[in-house]
Amino acid sequence: MAQTPSSTTVTANRSAIPTAPVASPSEQSNTERPALKLHWFLPTYGDSRFIVGGGHGLPAGAARGDRPASIGYLSSIARAAEDFGFTAALTPTGAWCEDAWLTTAMIARESERLGFLVALRPGLVSPTLAAQMAATFSRHAPGRLLLNVVTGGEPHEQRAFGDFLDKPSRYARTDEFLTVVRGLWRGERVTHRGRHLQVDDAALHRLPAEEIPIYFGGSSPEAGPVAARHSDVYLTWGEPPAAVAAKIDWIRGLAAQRGRTVRFGIRLHVISRDTADEAWTAAAGLLAALDEDTVRAAQEGLARSESAGQAAMRDLHAAHRGDGSWRDPRALEVAENLWAGVGLVRGGAGTALVGSHAEVADRIAEYAALGIDEFVLSGYPHLEELYWFGEGVIPQLVLRGLFAVPGNSPGRVAAAPFLTAAH
Repeated sequence: MAQTPSSTTVTANRSAIPTAPVASPSEQSNTERPALKLHWFLPTYGDSRFIVGGGHGLPAGAARGDRPASIGYLSSIARAAEDFGFTAALTPTGAWCEDAWLTTAMIARESERLGFLVALRPGLVSPTLAAQMAATFSRHAPGRLLLNVVTGGEPHEQRAFGDFLDKPSRYARTDEFLTVVRGLWRGERVTHRGRHLQVDDAALHRLPAEEIPIYFGGSSPEAGPVAARHSDVYLTWGEPPAAVAAKIDWIRGLAAQRGRTVRFGIRLHVISRDTADEAWTAAAGLLAALDEDTVRAAQEGLARSESAGQAAMRDLHAAHRGDGSWRDPRALEVAENLWAGVGLVRGGAGTALVGSHAEVADRIAEYAALGIDEFVLSGYPHLEELYWFGEGVIPQLVLRGLFAVPGNSPGRVAAAPFLTAAH
């Protein structure tokens, strides 16, 4: 389908935000790259001890799941992530969860330093309003906003929000949307005449407090050019290392054609324990709560997705659906310590790093060596799994020089006096 060219007009820059220089690929060697950034996840749809809720029917005395996404509970996750030195927490968007902007605005008051990777869908609000909302957030919580742009891959959900564009058109609209938003953040007065968006003489009277980074993901051919043109961090779901390396090369090449460099992030669940056996036992426990009907119904729904990334997640466990072999967690180990069991019943990120704390740190180091700079992590339940990771994996990453814990966080524990005192 032929695309009508977009026309964007900008006038004099009004106190534009300076753009920090980005190192060239040759300057981004593993020995010179900055420390990794870690992000956690806020389950704004509720939390559980299982992949899907449903802690009902357990015998008396057993720990039950299904925690509501209250501000109190989500704030406890945010504060724990902050204490362990995480940069931000991803707040998802969709019909199945609480509104990301309202939720994070409230939780920001309950935390001090943690940033929020707020998911936003272009087309559901105007680019001028989105730019204004982000600028307001950044002024009230300086340095604590990161924007996760979600183009949308589920047509039925998009239509529920009043969006009837097809997939290529959604990506084209995202391109226009980010062009307008970036211009407004730079202090420009923008008039845009595009195929999908029109903006007349738009400007922000108060600019963001600082540059707001754009996070963007997408595995389809239409996604690549948009990511290369606009993203500061390209996000991928947790595929095996070879697939992740290919995706990094794809986006890095497209960005280089446009004179840009992009950082890379990965979205993964984690199950980290003191020993590998304990971790795999925990994974088996998540599977034990499922049955064939639940898996079948979830897969039928996920099969309707237009998302190329979602198709890749489904492919990872396709050989084990329908024959019951998925009940063995090791049957779903698609790469070393990479487990595809979450994707049996969950859309989006469908893989987890499973193993001892050292093994999980090994896999993070492996992805980092490929070029992954940021890790967006989660686990069930999100508060407890955060503590397993923070107390077990983060010290491993610090020892390897991959992560720096700010301040006096639990991730950096002082030695006991009797270990350091002179004898």
